[in-house]
Amino acid sequence: MIDTQTAPVLIGQRLVLVTGPSGAGRSTAVNVLEDIGYETIDNLPLSLLPRLLDGPPISHPLALGIDVRNRDFSTAALIEVIDRLTDTAGIEVEVFYLDCRPDVLERRYSETRRRHPLAPAESPEEGIKREIDLLKPIHARADILVDTSEMTPHELRAEVEKWFAPDTGQRLAISVHSFSYKRGLPRGVDMIFDCRFLRNPYWEPDLRGLNGKDAKVAHYVAEDARFQSFFDKVADLAQMLLPAYIDEGKAHLSIGFGCTGGQHRSVMVTERLAYALGEAGWQVSVRHRELERRALQMPETNRGDKA
Repeated sequence: MIDTQTAPVLIGQRLVLVTGPSGAGRSTAVNVLEDIGYETIDNLPLSLLPRLLDGPPISHPLALGIDVRNRDFSTAALIEVIDRLTDTAGIEVEVFYLDCRPDVLERRYSETRRRHPLAPAESPEEGIKREIDLLKPIHARADILVDTSEMTPHELRAEVEKWFAPDTGQRLAISVHSFSYKRGLPRGVDMIFDCRFLRNPYWEPDLRGLNGKDAKVAHYVAEDARFQSFFDKVADLAQMLLPAYIDEGKAHLSIGFGCTGGQHRSVMVTERLAYALGEAGWQVSVRHRELERRALQMPETNRGDKA
């Protein structure tokens, strides 16, 4: 257990938890973080984390590499660590999740002839399936999610540097989330906006099976007379507040948009705001909680969730 009353030594510092399925590039990311000035510890047993936090003050930002090979790894233990660190005043903790498609992971294991840590006596495919299932709750909690499926090691290095390299001017990393109110509010989101007042594509048969990334859905939502005024005000508010958060030393800011099913309206507004902030020069990642949840589950056709 981490005693948040006796672990303030990281106040004012950035703490990055680097995780993801084996073969997705976690070790490469940890090495890049070390190269750009982070103090890094790879595969630290979670039970030793309290001792680390109770130790001498740390003068550099800290990155911890965590995966299923950790001696006492469990999903529940890692979630507890994330929750306690998030609730500790002054700690800017971020979960950096390196993701990758199963078919690419299988190819990487085939090329290296390595055994998967969760299937040492079986095919890597079995281990990959187990690990992805095991990490689903951590995937859902990620602050920054990078899919390395199509990345070379050089491209991954550039991506890590983009998010974490110090002294590059504007250093606030922004994530914009969509979610379903039926599944509860996402944890750790700084600002939340309700999109349920906008016209709902769910009630249009031709749009029900699509999501907010589709141009037809986006056009339908944007035709609501209230949309543009709402979006402009939210975008203006974000642009006004972001520099203030930088002045306060905040390293990461998350903005959430919710609707009934997390499929249409919230996804469309999330995509629109992420694009606007990106065009303005901010570092932005996009999370669609319900779309990601469905992608990680068995394929389902024409789900009945009202969006």
